[in-house]
Amino acid sequence: MTTLAPPIPAPAVEPLRPTGLLRWATTVDHKDIGILYLLTSCGFFGLGGLEALLIRIQLAVPRNTFLDPAAYDAVFTMHGTTMIFLVVMPILLGFANYIMPLQIGARDMAFPKLNAFSYWLFLFGGLVLYFSFLNGSPPDTGWFSYAPLSEKPFSMESTVDYWAVGLLLTSAGTIATGLNLLVTGVTLRAPAMGWFRMPVFTWMSLITGWLVLAAIPSLTAAQAMVLIDRYLGAHFFDVSHGGDPVLWQHLFWYFGHPEVYIMALPAFGIISEVIPVFSRKPIFGYGVVVASGLAIAFLSVTVWAHHMFTVGLGDVADAVFGLSSMAIAVPTGVKVFSWLATLWGGRIHLTVAMLYALAFLVQFTIGGLSGVHFATVPVDWHTHDTYYTVAHFHYVLGGGSLFAILAGTYYWFPKITGRLLDERWGRRAFWLMVVGFNLTFFPMHILGLMGQPRRTYTYPDLPGWGQLNFAESIGAFLMGVGVLVLVWDLMRSLRHGVPAGDNPWRAWTLEWATSSPPPAMNFVALPPITSPRPLYRPAEGDVAEVAEAPRDPSRHWRAPIVGILAFIFSEATFFGALIVAFLEYRTRSPGPGPHELDVPRTFIFSLFLFASSGTVYLAERQLARDNRRGFSIWWMASIVLGAIFLIGQLTEYARLYADGITIGSNLFTSAFFTLTGFHGLHVFIGLVALAVIGGLAAAGDFVGGRRRVAVDVVSIYWHFVDGVWVIIFSLVYLWGLVA
Repeated sequence: MTTLAPPIPAPAVEPLRPTGLLRWATTVDHKDIGILYLLTSCGFFGLGGLEALLIRIQLAVPRNTFLDPAAYDAVFTMHGTTMIFLVVMPILLGFANYIMPLQIGARDMAFPKLNAFSYWLFLFGGLVLYFSFLNGSPPDTGWFSYAPLSEKPFSMESTVDYWAVGLLLTSAGTIATGLNLLVTGVTLRAPAMGWFRMPVFTWMSLITGWLVLAAIPSLTAAQAMVLIDRYLGAHFFDVSHGGDPVLWQHLFWYFGHPEVYIMALPAFGIISEVIPVFSRKPIFGYGVVVASGLAIAFLSVTVWAHHMFTVGLGDVADAVFGLSSMAIAVPTGVKVFSWLATLWGGRIHLTVAMLYALAFLVQFTIGGLSGVHFATVPVDWHTHDTYYTVAHFHYVLGGGSLFAILAGTYYWFPKITGRLLDERWGRRAFWLMVVGFNLTFFPMHILGLMGQPRRTYTYPDLPGWGQLNFAESIGAFLMGVGVLVLVWDLMRSLRHGVPAGDNPWRAWTLEWATSSPPPAMNFVALPPITSPRPLYRPAEGDVAEVAEAPRDPSRHWRAPIVGILAFIFSEATFFGALIVAFLEYRTRSPGPGPHELDVPRTFIFSLFLFASSGTVYLAERQLARDNRRGFSIWWMASIVLGAIFLIGQLTEYARLYADGITIGSNLFTSAFFTLTGFHGLHVFIGLVALAVIGGLAAAGDFVGGRRRVAVDVVSIYWHFVDGVWVIIFSLVYLWGLVA
């Protein structure tokens, strides 16, 4: 007999919401936003796929002139940028947006308005990138935009600017989404859902949120530096003034390799949901699968330089990064063996979703094995920048993430739409995709070992090269036909598909405990949660009864605190990148250096900032005693102290400018003004937040817990800003006195 949990009041009527275009333009519902992510990414997938076909037409035969070199550079740059930033990553974030709150019994994401804002940043960033075609200046320096090619005078037009600004927008949206996923998973789980009662997909989404915050700010900092070089005259990556292009590679790949797992971990989560359901067995080694995801995330931020073995980092660095790159294969292999063990002895149902999951297993394993080759330094030297590399990352991201996305599409389409996709059309699309994919990318291993370089718009008529490239082009068009069949299946099923019911797969996670599609508030009731599979009855392998369950409203008050801590974590990565640049450049070039700074004067102004942390603390103490007048006095004192510090920094800049020292004077000034300038920007933002809270307090609008949570959030941010200045002042000013 199933034990019923205490009932909760459910809304008698669905809340009214706009219809038509107004609904989609104004929605903050996580399900709508998930759908917007999925549909927009599909649109960009069409553009990226068209670019891929143009590449394959150009490379179908030797010495082809279908595209000239400039057009080819733009097409392959936009193909890579589109598929990574506008297709694979946002599609997976779209699934996480839609499914994760349902899987944990939540009614929405932790910050619904921020969630909507994240989507619009993603959309506008993508539109900025593609507006470059209309302006005649599409990005053409590769999706990695290596310096010094991204610097003037090598890129005088606005190509790099569109790339940097577009990705700054999409990256800001991704960081906000990563923060939202992390906070939602930590704070909004149903009361009985402990850490190890979360489904694997939720775990992987939560870990992905952390990884987004750990990695993407490094790219954001690098893009800010290149724009400052191009428009303010700094020299971070300007070789003619001593700048270091290898610094760009470090900052980019510190983001770039974790980015692979930002795209892979949610895919692992999808496969970990699909395989157990269609094997009719719980996943083998649930705890180990979760632990391996955590290990992958941690190790992914330690292996970035295996992309740089040919740069000349030295034997010790090559050995360290080679070993860490091999180590990351262990937790990844653990997942593969877990999926195989789940299949072993299961009652396998070969639905289209399961077929894509099985294809993922084979193709991702091939990509993983070739990845181990790149961890072996001598092999990497031989295959670096050849088509062997192209084959590897397409097997990881195409055969891996893309096929997992297709498995998730067939698995969750009934939940999202209430209708089933057609299995016959699905199988036709599947075989076209599998045959086309392997015909396109497997021969690239051979061509890479034969020496064909990547990123070249044509190639000589050497033995075997033309035939293998022609076969790859045929495979690409087969995949294109497979995509068209898939689109037909989606559109047809959306209108005429068989009604799915609430749980057509007899699955076990919480998203299947509500209607298909779910109501606005997601759940009227929840089942008892005693495992990651709340709907599973081991005796029958079926689903459990649904009963009403309590919620814990206090968790919503914890979300802002967890959110600001997550934001601070991402900002620490951003400032870390700027500090690394400063440490490299502080004494690297002649001219102005640390001794030009007025340390005693800056120290005095710094004391005002440090004191403001104390006054913020005293204001919080007064608020805790419900002394609102005392709170306002100390809070306003914090604003005054912070403003004095900011004025002091501006006068320091004015003094340096009067002495002819600007951001473009040398490498030191480039790093100094950028690091302290971004800190000043954070101080200004903090002052605005302090002023808003102070204004509310002065107006008497300070009743209830929400206002006090806002005080806590702003206080934590202000203490972070002060703490960062302690580090900056020590490294920039005090170190200059002794070194």
